[in-house]
Formats: sequence, C-alpha cells, structure tokens
Amino acid sequence: MKRAMNAQADFRHDTIDGGEALRFSGRLSLSCLGDFPERLRSFEGKVDLLDLSGIDRIDTVGAWLIHRFAAEHESRIEGLSPEAAHLMAQVAAADRDMAMRPPPSNFLIKLVGEVGQASISAVTTLAGLLGFFGATVLAFLTVLRHPRRFRLNATVRRFEVVGISALGIIGLMSFLIGLVIAQQGSVQLRQFGAEIFTINLIGRITLRELGVLMTAIMVAGRSGSAFAAQIGTMKLTEEIDAMRTIGVSPMEALVLPRVIAAVLMMPLLGFYSSVVAIIGGGLLCWAALDIPPVTFIQRLREVVPTTDVYVGLLKAPVFGLIIAVTGCFQGMQVESDAEQVGQRTTSAVVQAIFLVIVLDAFFAVFFTWIGWI
Repeated sequence: MKRAMNAQADFRHDTIDGGEALRFSGRLSLSCLGDFPERLRSFEGKVDLLDLSGIDRIDTVGAWLIHRFAAEHESRIEGLSPEAAHLMAQVAAADRDMAMRPPPSNFLIKLVGEVGQASISAVTTLAGLLGFFGATVLAFLTVLRHPRRFRLNATVRRFEVVGISALGIIGLMSFLIGLVIAQQGSVQLRQFGAEIFTINLIGRITLRELGVLMTAIMVAGRSGSAFAAQIGTMKLTEEIDAMRTIGVSPMEALVLPRVIAAVLMMPLLGFYSSVVAIIGGGLLCWAALDIPPVTFIQRLREVVPTTDVYVGLLKAPVFGLIIAVTGCFQGMQVESDAEQVGQRTTSAVVQAIFLVIVLDAFFAVFFTWIGWI
C-alpha cells in the first residue's frame, strides 16, 4: 500500500537561490495522477524552476501537464532523463494553434481555380476518349483482317441487352412523349384554328429529332451505364489483366462487341421510338381532335419528307458509337476501389448524354446547311 501511495504523482514548493521551484515526485502517468492536475492548476505564484529529477516515470499526459504549466508560468524545466526530454520536446512541438476552419479564401481566385481544374479535366478526358476511340478502330480493323477473332456470341448477347430488352421502356417513353407533344401542340394551335398542323408537329419532331434523341438518352442511361459498371468491375477484380496475360485482347473481347451492338441497334431503336411516338400522338388526335387514323396517316405522308427519316437514321449510329465508346472508356479507367465503379458509371452517363446533345446540335446545323430542312 505504501509503495502504491509513493507512486502517486506529487509536487512540493521549494525556495532556491534566485527564485521559486516546484519539485515533482512519483509517476507522472495517467494511472497515477489522481487529483494532481487540479492541484497543479490551482497553484498560484511565480515559479522559476520545475525539477523533474525525482519522478519515476512520465507519459504523454504528464508531459503535457508539465509543459502547459511551464508555458503559463514561464518556468524552465530541469532534471529530465534523455527519454523524458525527448517526450517533452515532442509535446512542445505539437503545441501549436490549430485552425478550426480553413481561412477564408478569395472568391474570385477560388472560382478561377475551379474553372481551371474543370477545364483541365475536360481536356484530359476528351484526349483519353479520342485515344480510346482510336484503339477501338484499330481493334475493328484487326478483326476485319482476322475474321476468326470476331466474337459472334458476345455480340449477339449485346444485341439482346442493348436492343430487345430495351423495347419495353423505350416504347412506353416514346408513346407518352407522342401524347404530350400532341396535347401541348393542339392546345397552342387551337388558338389560331390550326389544330390540323398538330400532325405536322408530331411527325416531323419525332422522326427528325425527339425519337432518336430520347432513345439515345435512354440507351446512355441504361446500356452505357451497364457497360461502364461491367468493365469497371472486371478491371477492379483484375479479370482484364488476366485476359491480357493469356493473350486475349480486352478491346476485341469486351469493347468491340458492345460498340458494334450499340451502333447497329440504335437506328432500329430510334425508328421504333419514332413510330411509337407517332402512334401515341395519333391516338390523342383521334380522341381529342376527332382526326380519324386514316386522315392522320394521309396527312402524315403529305407533310413529312423522306429526308426526316434519313436524318434520324443517320444520327442514330453515331449516337450509339458515342454511348458505347464512352461507357467502355470510363469502365477501363477504374483502378483503386469499388467507389470508382460508381463514379465512373455516373461519368459515363453524363458524358454520353452531353456528347449526344452536342452532336445533335451539330447535326441540326449541318442538315440545315445542306438543305435537309
């Protein structure tokens, strides 16, 4: 019991030549402090020297108490062993003001920095996407030179995933879009007594623009994200590295079947979407405007030029190529952890939709320039 009491941290006040001193004894460790911190904190008066030669042991908590007391009373510390002196030096080095929140930054500088980072990221991504597109073209040329390397089963499976499985959701979306276009168009045109021109609106906007554009957006969100997630997961589990080890090209085995499927299925899906949208608009014209289906079809044939069909069919494979290449490219960028799979999947969808809309604007200007209006 006496030995345990002697281990308790303690101090006594003493007078030395030229000043006052506190002499510490016992163990300055967490388990032996007791009421030592309160007594030390309540000590008042000037102290010139803190003598630690009588302590048996000191830990970080004890060193912090001594350091803080010495800083408050401007005292010097003596009697430390080399180990204790090193610990005290570490505690003193860690005793500095910490910012609870980052210092306020200039809004303009922050804005310019963020714009610069976004620009660099956009240029880097675009350069990587172009390089990946070039690698896809080289893989396609290689398969053309060596037809036996073409993976028919994988491509047919992608046909089913990209095309057949998407018919339901694309059909429903297109049907509802046709209804909305017909309803909104008829309401506005009724003010001028020109409800018959609702047919013009439905036919031209669905075949020329909305049919293929909405299909591309749906395929980007459905198939483009699936491409990125599938390839990203394979990259994360090192399956792609294993394919390269056994001599199988990931571009030929994974990327090319998806790109071919998207390029070939997009015109069919776009035309299917346009037809379903026209059917939806025709039903609403029949129900709300008393335009019978025969009259609707006859008027549609008169006002919709064949070039509108060509415009939609020409844009669709380009959109499919962009969606597939973007999805596969983002999947190939996955490197470290599972979180990147989600991030790259999101990036694939956003970039594909953005590029599709940008290209659609270029197509609109181009076809107007050549007279297909």
